[in-house]
Amino acid sequence: MKVTIAHNNYDKTLETVAYLKKLLQKKNVIFDAKYPDIVITVGGDGTLINAFHRYENQVDSVRFIGVHTGHLGFYTDWRNYDIDKMVDALLLTKGQPAKYPLLEIKMLTESGDTRYHLAVNESAVKRISHTLEADVYIDDELFENFRGDGLCVSTPTGSTAYSKSLGGAVIHPQLKALQMTEIASINNRVFRTLSAPIVIAPDQWITIVPNVDHFVMTVDGARIDVRNAKKIEYRISKHSIQFDQFGHHHFWSRVQNAFIKDTKDNDKFI
Repeated sequence: MKVTIAHNNYDKTLETVAYLKKLLQKKNVIFDAKYPDIVITVGGDGTLINAFHRYENQVDSVRFIGVHTGHLGFYTDWRNYDIDKMVDALLLTKGQPAKYPLLEIKMLTESGDTRYHLAVNESAVKRISHTLEADVYIDDELFENFRGDGLCVSTPTGSTAYSKSLGGAVIHPQLKALQMTEIASINNRVFRTLSAPIVIAPDQWITIVPNVDHFVMTVDGARIDVRNAKKIEYRISKHSIQFDQFGHHHFWSRVQNAFIKDTKDNDKFI
């Protein structure tokens, strides 16, 4: 087993990482940052998502374990005071990993180039100071002509992130469905959109054809300035992100802990 640790630089995190490294060294665990079997992230959800993108070209062979040192974590299973228990579980247990769907993004440019991206949570297409105009297709059939600030396409786990703040539904990851939510759409006598989130089946795809030459695309929050894109296709990837299943919490328990339990309930997780 080869392990690497990804982390942020907050004081509590660095203390946790130092202790974790000593513990793994005592267990004679091999450290390999280039080709790890296990990526342990210490910090929060952002730390884990950054680590995923660092190893996304190895996503089929890597499992992730998240250690939480902040106030809220959806993907992080363990707390900083559970390190000994986490290491014991890592070394003593085997089994099928918990897998979550990923979003595949394929962008075709006017020059004929094709660019691919993977997202854990979502990808958005939007304009900052002007209206985004785009045609939206489902399975290559025109669905609507969109006018507004932008569109967000999310994975089931990403449905708890940006998509939820836009009014999208929370979707269980076993459904492997894509969800598209609108960002400040324009609906009047001239422009009309569905003005509601849509959820499509696992074997379907969404294509956005922008009618503007410059816009911003985000992939898990990372900004990409795009010019002269012909179309962007979104579909469920054949790849998935894999988490070590031991200690991996029930999906609806994660949702409850993140959004419903009050501060006093969550204090015990800090």
